[in-house]
Amino acid sequence: MTCVNRRPGRGAPHVSDAERSGAANANPYTPELVAAIVDSAMDAIITVDREQRIVLFNRAAEAMFRCARDVALGDRLDRFIPHRFRDAHRSHIGQFSTTGETRRRMGENLVLWALRADGTEFPIEASISHSGEPGARLFTVILRDVTQRKASEDALREQQRELRELSARVLEAREEEKTIIARELHDELGQLLTALKMDLDWLRERIPSGETADKASQMDTVLNRTVASVRRIAADLRPLMLDDLGLADAAAWLVEDFTTRSGIRCRLDQSDGDALDQIERDIATTIYRALQESLTNVARHSAARNAWVLLRLEDGVLRLEVEDDGRGMPPATLASSRSLGLKGMRERVHYHGGVLEVGGAPRGGTRVKVRVPLAAKAEGGA
Repeated sequence: MTCVNRRPGRGAPHVSDAERSGAANANPYTPELVAAIVDSAMDAIITVDREQRIVLFNRAAEAMFRCARDVALGDRLDRFIPHRFRDAHRSHIGQFSTTGETRRRMGENLVLWALRADGTEFPIEASISHSGEPGARLFTVILRDVTQRKASEDALREQQRELRELSARVLEAREEEKTIIARELHDELGQLLTALKMDLDWLRERIPSGETADKASQMDTVLNRTVASVRRIAADLRPLMLDDLGLADAAAWLVEDFTTRSGIRCRLDQSDGDALDQIERDIATTIYRALQESLTNVARHSAARNAWVLLRLEDGVLRLEVEDDGRGMPPATLASSRSLGLKGMRERVHYHGGVLEVGGAPRGGTRVKVRVPLAAKAEGGA
């Protein structure tokens, strides 16, 4: 006869500590409950064995692949993979099972494609994990349909490409306008000023000394300054030597003019002129404008004593580096929305498939690095 202990004044039987511990350790998650949890997941979940035969196919997978569970179970996973990717997928699974990793995101930075039962392909993102002993290992893939996201990304990428192309067309139109204005200044206004100077020189030779001669001398001084200003403005708009002589001579002139105006010593290291002069006109203009803007920033902001310019063509890539030993450019200035010069440089370079980086220099100042591939123009950037 078993005696049941009861607490005084209570009708419930006494539960020992051992009985309480056993009840707590009992697993409340039955296989049916676990299956219901997996079936309620919003992402598709598929588990396959070593032969890649499907052993688990949840409700979200049925909706995603438009295939009934009874049809999918026991079939090979290949039926949901486009033909051109099946060999690569089997190889990926085999390698994954030997790496020692138990989980991994599939196709990092790539778009994966899956196949519905009706034969339509759609983009997915997926992660894979495995469990069990090597002889009876199961692989579980969790998938998400990213059709709408990819469509949005493609639309955004296309808009960015169109905006970049529009920006490039605007920049090209500006360069053409600058070229026209520069030639008008150089040819028309320059010739008129030259004729006026010749007439003034003729007049000065024929008037006697005195107040009139002094006034003519002052006029000659102002006229010389006007001619110099016209030449400078024309050169800033569009250096004619860039079209007539090429990038090498134009860069050398720009560096020399920068040294004369700013008083900052600038050293130029560039490739053979013949190689640089063979560069496409649009790319040469882009590099010239990047050099011009960089030297302008050095003169305005750096308080530098020295600057260095590297312009080289190496392995089909045109390299431009402008460095100074000044106080550097604060990150806030680089990120400022008002720094339109830097943004314009970056857009020009990006349109040609290149990259532009602005950062600190080993000598303490700022360094601008430009890389432009000459093989082909990129659509939307490198």
